[in-house]
Order: sequence, then C-alpha cells, then structure tokens
Amino acid sequence: MSGDCGAAGAALQRRNRDLLLSFQHSFFTMRRMDSLPLAELEERLKNSKDSTLLQQILQQTVLHPLCNKYPPSVKYRRLFLAELIKKHEMTSTEPLDDLYDALGEVLRSEELKMCHKNYFLLSGENIRLGENVAIISEGTTGLVTWEAALFFAEWAMENSEVFNCRTILELGSGIGLTGITICKTCAPKQYIFSDCHPNVLQQLRKNILSNGLLLDSETWNPKDCEVEVENNKVSEENQRPKITVVGLEWSEVTQEQVAELQSDIIIASDVIYDPEVVLCLVSVLEKFLISGEKESSVVYLASTIRNPETYHQFKMELDRVGIGHQVITGPTRKVFPYNRCTKIELLKIHNET
Repeated sequence: MSGDCGAAGAALQRRNRDLLLSFQHSFFTMRRMDSLPLAELEERLKNSKDSTLLQQILQQTVLHPLCNKYPPSVKYRRLFLAELIKKHEMTSTEPLDDLYDALGEVLRSEELKMCHKNYFLLSGENIRLGENVAIISEGTTGLVTWEAALFFAEWAMENSEVFNCRTILELGSGIGLTGITICKTCAPKQYIFSDCHPNVLQQLRKNILSNGLLLDSETWNPKDCEVEVENNKVSEENQRPKITVVGLEWSEVTQEQVAELQSDIIIASDVIYDPEVVLCLVSVLEKFLISGEKESSVVYLASTIRNPETYHQFKMELDRVGIGHQVITGPTRKVFPYNRCTKIELLKIHNET
C-alpha cells in the first residue's frame, strides 16, 4: 500500500514539474494565452488545499530573475497575470498577495517598443532575443521570430553533424534564433548571418552578443551595439565559429559578393511569403549554386506554407533554372514551444548538374 502511495506521489511531482516547465517556457517565449495549459492548472487547483502551485508558477515566470533582466512585453505579462488571478479566484484558497503585487508592478510599467523572448534548450541554457512587440515594424517583419525558424533550429540540433566544422551562410537571418542556436549547439567552423534591413542587422548583432558569442571585429563597429555582453573568456582569435553579420539585398547581389560568401551550406527560414520575393530568392540561389565557385554547396530551407500557390511557384522556379529539391523529414524532438499544427516543410536544395 505504501508503495502505491509513493508511486502516486512521484507521478504527481512529475506532472507538477512538467506543468511548471510548460508555463515557464510558454511565458518566456510569449505564447498565446489559449496555448497555455490553463485547463490543466484549473483542474489541479480544484484538488489543491493551498496556493503552492500558483506560487511556484509565479516564481518560475513573472518573479524569476530572468524576467527581471529580460522581460516579455508589459502587455503580455499583464494578460498572463490576469489569467492566473482568474484561475486563483475560482478556488477557495486564501488570496495570494504576490499575484496582485506583481500585477500592480506591471500596471505601473511603461510599454516599450522592444521586449525579450527566452528560448530554453534541453541543456537548460536559454537563448535570449530582443524582439519588436509588433509583427510588422519599421517596414519589416524581420524583428520577430517566426515558427519555421524554431522548426529549423530543432532540426539542426538533431542533425548537428550536418553543420559541424562547416561554413554556413544564412539568408534572411532576422533577429537570429536559428543561427544562434546552431552556433551554440552544432560547432560550425564559420557562420555568416545576413539580412537586408539596417534595423534588423543592428538588433541581430545585439542578440548575438547578448548570447555570449563574439562577432568578427572587422565587420562591425562595437559602438553600434550598446548591449551587455555575457562573460566570455574565449578570445576572438580562438573562438569557434567565426561569426560575421553582413547586409545582403537579394535583388542586388554581385558576383563579388557571391565569391566572398561562398559556403558549404546555405540555410533560410520563413523567407517564402511573396511572389516577388520568390523570384529574387531563386536568383540568389542560382548564383550561389550554379554560378558560384563552390558548386558542392547544399541549401536547407524551412517554410511555413501560408500560401500554397506562392510555395508551388517557388518550386517551379527552382525547376526552371535546374536546381533540384526534395522534401526531408523535420525534427522529431520537441524543444521549443510553437504551434505543431502549423504546416512547415523542410527542403534540401542542390545543383542538379
């Protein structure tokens, strides 16, 4: 009998731990309220005699030191706390002062243009990104993280041998989730981030530095990035990978740039969203795969299929210029929280000649 009770207690502890992690990971990546495990929390609270579980959720989210230093947006924290308060008020337990104190502090806070998201790796380490609170800001969608980037980062971690000791060029890096993940977990030789928007490039550099990585000092001015850099005892000469950030306008890529940026692997995530962009992207891939010196380059491209017609056009354009492509299996291990029902496809692209 005592053994059964012990097993039940251990199972409850595991469920509580999983619930806490789910809330923590969802909170720090600012997932939608309807994706939080609120129904499970409500059920647990009905069977609880006190507010211990809510207090633990608070400690792992709003009251966590990470939130103090790299907080989600004010609006998100307010909505999150309002949901917790709603669930707490459905119970018969004593009022939880910490909940209302935290809400009061958030209500007194000023909403800023930028917020932070923290993506936890399986090791427990987190990747922190400064992101814009608006999906479209300053004429670009590149200041937020999109789901295909999370999908591709998970695949990269499962297939780290693909990137190990290789030179990688990323097209349309945005604010850097995929590239920072690969640099931290896959040991590439060199990583070249690229994007076309000046504000995206500036935030990208800040995010790289805030995650304890070093930038090639020849390609940027440290005065342009006022950011707190993690302690990093590795010198620039000894750091691996060598990391650079370059501005790259697809419609204006020159043969000189193609020669300078030749890589073993080219990657991109969520860059197929407009028919005009498709033509520019295929033109760039053609230059690197067919006209470039390194014809052995391979491209991996992850796409959220929002418009099947545009995606089909992309594949047709690849066929037209003689670039081969095949769908490959995506990640099997869940690391980051995102909508798994979203249709995302991973292509391996190569020169057929």
